[in-house]
Amino acid sequence: MIVKVDGLVKRYGKLVALDYLSFDVKEGEIFGLLGPNGSGKTTAINCILSLLKYDKGNIEIFGKPMGPDRYDIKRDIGIIMQNVAVFDELTVYENIYYFCSLYIKDKSRIKELTEEAIRFVSLEDYTKFYPKKLSGGLLRRLNIACGIAHKPKLIILDEPTVAVDPQSRNKILEGIKQLNEQGATIIYTSHYMEEVEQICNNIAIIDKGKVVAQGTKEELKAMISISEKITIETYQITEEQLMTIRDMPNVISVTYDDNQLEIKSGKGKNNLLQVLHYMENNNIGFGKVFTQLPTLNDVFLEITGKELRD
Repeated sequence: MIVKVDGLVKRYGKLVALDYLSFDVKEGEIFGLLGPNGSGKTTAINCILSLLKYDKGNIEIFGKPMGPDRYDIKRDIGIIMQNVAVFDELTVYENIYYFCSLYIKDKSRIKELTEEAIRFVSLEDYTKFYPKKLSGGLLRRLNIACGIAHKPKLIILDEPTVAVDPQSRNKILEGIKQLNEQGATIIYTSHYMEEVEQICNNIAIIDKGKVVAQGTKEELKAMISISEKITIETYQITEEQLMTIRDMPNVISVTYDDNQLEIKSGKGKNNLLQVLHYMENNNIGFGKVFTQLPTLNDVFLEITGKELRD
């Protein structure tokens, strides 16, 4: 086990930020911490790194108790926090070189790792730029390079794609998967459900400082009642007809807004066919029809009662 968090409690006065939080991160996986803003993700990361004192619980990393002075553990950890942390007075190259030098002493090795990190995040054309001259996406990529240049065994990324353009986001996600393929274990926190679903092997959904569900994305989706979402474009349907659809077998909920009929169905066969047959038999005209498997947002909504991006 690379990381073991057991019964972690963190209070700020009467506010309980972490409420007996527990989870394990296995070697070689990309572990996702999924939750809305304020759910406790960043607080948990800061406690794991011993940047925050906590009230109760135990934390082990690489099988050893973690603490503020455990530099033997910290040298094998790479950290990319939500707020970009680089030096404005240093160039791209100098920033990466400096952060790498905190862990590596051999200057030729530092130079080699710095150049490798620059290539990894595709900043070859920006090595002499100062951070203030970089776009948001390039700045995030610099931040990642500074955190991973020393080849850490464990990489912690806290919301690394916030406020970046789609191209930079895709580049960052591809880089994270590549780091994992090269042997790094990764903890990835986000409130972007599609990112977590795309790259994470194991996912813990947290809300109000505690784990409310954990597993693979398939296991999480199997926990909820929704098995299919049906969306039908229709311009003519009455409230009475909507009530009839709501009473059909396996139908969990029905909403109709802006000419879009959305039906959430439970486990069963021919859910779509029974709806379409009813509409045809009752002369209800319809256009485009979509079906979709449940998403992590559906999981979060059913388990916690709130939207993922609250």
